[in-house]
Order: sequence, then structure tokens, then C-alpha cells
Amino acid sequence: MGKVNTVLGQIENTQMGVTYCHEHLYTSPPPPVPDIDPDLVVDDFEDSIFEMQNFVRAGGGTLVEMTTRDYGRNVHLLRKVASTINSNIIVPTGFLKGEYHAPLVADKSINQLADEMIQDITTGIDGTDSKAGVIKGGSGFNLISKAEEKVFQAVALAQKNTGVPISTHTEAGTMGFEQVDILLQEGVKPDRIIIGHLDRNMDFDYHLSLARRGVYVMYDNISKEAYAPDKLRISFILDLIKLGFGKQILLSGDMGRKKYFTRRGGGPGYTYILWRFIPWLKWSGASDEQIEDILINNPQTAFEIR
Repeated sequence: MGKVNTVLGQIENTQMGVTYCHEHLYTSPPPPVPDIDPDLVVDDFEDSIFEMQNFVRAGGGTLVEMTTRDYGRNVHLLRKVASTINSNIIVPTGFLKGEYHAPLVADKSINQLADEMIQDITTGIDGTDSKAGVIKGGSGFNLISKAEEKVFQAVALAQKNTGVPISTHTEAGTMGFEQVDILLQEGVKPDRIIIGHLDRNMDFDYHLSLARRGVYVMYDNISKEAYAPDKLRISFILDLIKLGFGKQILLSGDMGRKKYFTRRGGGPGYTYILWRFIPWLKWSGASDEQIEDILINNPQTAFEIR
């Protein structure tokens, strides 16, 4: 039995229940993003409360909220959401990608960046006692910049010193191999690495090769048919299960836009995976045990501190 850091304190990983592994309840991206694409600003507390209520009603237990400091992380609001809904929210340390974090990391060494992350994990974030339960690193499209490489090296150092997992941002699903290479070279164990947004790049051989390296593969754009049809996501998941990698699959929806929230008539919201995608996955051939692995057991293992 392992421990997991949540925004309201440490819990046993067996208390997590059904877990969405990459979501956004509050974002405040830096300029010029709000002017170019204001839909990326997710900052209404009541919208967040409404979605968390729906998530819990649908059977959800834990939400991994992946908004980092360079994208407007608000731990105070997330504490309030978790307290109001009586739910588990895991918050990150680390950074999203160079487009946002370059000015924040330019004058800092790898050790300095790692120390900041370690403090978030062991002491608390932004003057609170809310401790980060995951470390985020990310890269741009088809490229890992020097600043991003430095962050990944700091992420690796923080992981090895704290035992919390790493969850990555891959821009449109690219650079997963390269991210894994850096982290493994820095001494991170494969089962401490979650590669995100792979369903933005629907190349099964790519996903399979990553799974064979021992990392978690995350399908976290479920419902976003503009990127890929859910039917194909289901096919990939079933094929990975058949090949023996069912215990390395994680799911989420990455609801990082206002239009995805349902309170004001948008969607699909936080019920889609549990009420629509999972029944479809089961109807397509996944067993109850395999679904329990993906929704409950795999997140427990992925996010435990070890």
C-alpha cells in the first residue's frame, strides 16, 4: 500500500478510486494566449465545482489537475474545490513547455529548479501545506529546446529525490521517445514516467514501442474527435491489452478549454469517459477486470510515492 499527495493532504493510494490522470479545473495562461485564444482561460470557480460534482456523481474519486505554475496553477482554488466536493485532487509541480516557462527558468540551474520542485512536493505550494503529487515536464512540437531539456533534467532530479511520478506534455503527441531517453539517462525508472497526449499522434507502433520501454502510455484527449475518433482510441487500447500492456494504460479528457465545461451548455464535460467511453470500451471487448486496471489500479500504482 502506497501514499499519494493530494491538495488536502496525503492519502493511501487505495483511496483514490476511479482516477482521471490529466485534467484542468483552473488555467490562467500567460500573455498573449488570453488575447489570441481566450477559450484557453478556465477561471470560473462555479464551473469547476459543477464539473467536479458531475465527476463524483459519475463514480469518480480522484482528479489529477495538471496546470503548472507557468500556466497559472491556483492551488488555493483547487483546495477550495476539493473541500467543497469532498474529493481528491492531485496537483503538479514542474512546468508545461518552453513557450511558457522559458523566462522562468532561464537564469536558474538544474539544481535550483529541482530544489523548487522538491519544496513543492515535501513542504507545500505557494505558502500552503498542499504538496505536489506529480512532476510535469513538457516539450514543443517535434523539438525539445535547451530550456525544456534543462527542465527535464531538473524534473528527473526532483523525482529521484522524492519518489513522486513524472507526467509529461508532448505537443501533439511528439517527442515521447526523446523525453523518455532524457529521463532514463538521468536515472529515472521507466515505471515512474507517464507519457501524455499520445492520442494526439495515433501511430500504434509508436505507442507500442513506448509501452515496451516500461512507461505508462496515456490517452488523455478522449472525446476530442477533431484529433482522432474515439473508435480508434478504443482499438489501440484493446490491442495494447491483448499484447500484455493493459497495466500501463491511463485515461483522461484534458478538459483545458471553457467550451468543454457543461455548466454553460458546453461539453463533453467530466462524465463523458465514465458514462460513454467506458461502456463503449466494454462493449468492444474489454473485461471488467481490464477496465478496473485502467481506471483504478493503474493510477494507484502510477501516482504512489515510491
